[in-house]
Amino acid sequence: MTNPQSSCDPLAESRVPLYGPQFQRKSADLYAEMRRAHGPVAPVLLDGDVPAWLVLGYREVQYVVSNPEIFGRDSRRWNAWDRIPPDWPLLPLIGYQPTMMFAEGAEHRRRAEALDDALADVDQFALRAQAQQVADRLIDTFAGAGEADLITQYADGVPLPVVARMIGVPDVETADLVREVNKTHAAGEGANDAYTRVREKVRRLVESKRENPARDVTSRLLAHPATLADEEITEDLLHLMNAGQLPTAYWIGNTLRLMLTDDRFAMTLSGGRQSVGQALNEVLWEDTPTQNFPGRFAVRDLRLGDRQIRKGDLLILGLAAANHDPLVRPDPQTSIGNQAYMSFSYGEHRCPYAAQEIAKVIAEAAIEVLLDRLPDVVLTVPADALTWRPSPLFRGLSALPVKFTPGLVVL
Repeated sequence: MTNPQSSCDPLAESRVPLYGPQFQRKSADLYAEMRRAHGPVAPVLLDGDVPAWLVLGYREVQYVVSNPEIFGRDSRRWNAWDRIPPDWPLLPLIGYQPTMMFAEGAEHRRRAEALDDALADVDQFALRAQAQQVADRLIDTFAGAGEADLITQYADGVPLPVVARMIGVPDVETADLVREVNKTHAAGEGANDAYTRVREKVRRLVESKRENPARDVTSRLLAHPATLADEEITEDLLHLMNAGQLPTAYWIGNTLRLMLTDDRFAMTLSGGRQSVGQALNEVLWEDTPTQNFPGRFAVRDLRLGDRQIRKGDLLILGLAAANHDPLVRPDPQTSIGNQAYMSFSYGEHRCPYAAQEIAKVIAEAAIEVLLDRLPDVVLTVPADALTWRPSPLFRGLSALPVKFTPGLVVL
């Protein structure tokens, strides 16, 4: 029997599934295979065999994100909504939301500039101290045991409490908010209810800061000349929390893996202050936390990388693949020291520069505190036994089991 989708899709037989266990191996090898087979723009299938394009080439990704008038961000432009069920797993990422992430043109610029300005005023010395506090508290929970999983017990727990305090969440409410956000990320039973509760907490936060402003991101957004509505601020703060948690947690975990498995870093683990920054930068090139980002939507019919793109087609930004594009990076080792990676995207919808710096401060503080507190930490499994979460969009370890000399709890 003929698949009806195949009969109307001439590329159906050549489309590569962008899901499944293949993402638990070295992703760079997978993207290299796709580039050899399909060139800089590959036909792919998302969950449920929904067709899309994966943009693999560095120059092609740069072109897409630099031309918002041709490649829109508003997902209501998508031509495949009639195929999407209400429980589709990628709906939280692709389904339209009234955040600045899906806004276009002047509306996006208005909201993005307000957030940029609010984040740029964050005191990075205070931010580092807060990240160190959170890191110390987490280490206290396992320091006496002599062993831990540095993903679930540490890296996953650092970013969100710091971001919550940065936006002005009272300390007494932070733990509850973190629990609820983690439920939404787990995407299991009760995730939707948890998201509703998180949204209500953020809405109340915005309301309280309008009455009693303080020195925090929420208050600065409320006072910004862009005159954002409370609803706009609520939505953008929700996006900030989600964007600040998962990629930063994975950045911490992937960097710890590198430093524990690569002799260039492992031999200076006891006090390798200079190595932490180098490791963070290398991870953004080699194992960037955000691998593929959906997406952009063709505003009209066009050609890209010798492919015919139809109006409304979805393009997935292959950020990790672009970082490994041999046309712009023929010798991988010579580029690791620079910051021309696509890990934070590019163009007007990139991760704000201030947000990038905030993520780096949090990640660097988390790693340095761990190395100070547990200077003899080592893996308890072979490096090649470590497994990655099977996500086509993000690159993060399932676990990072370690042992160390049991240490004192900081009181």
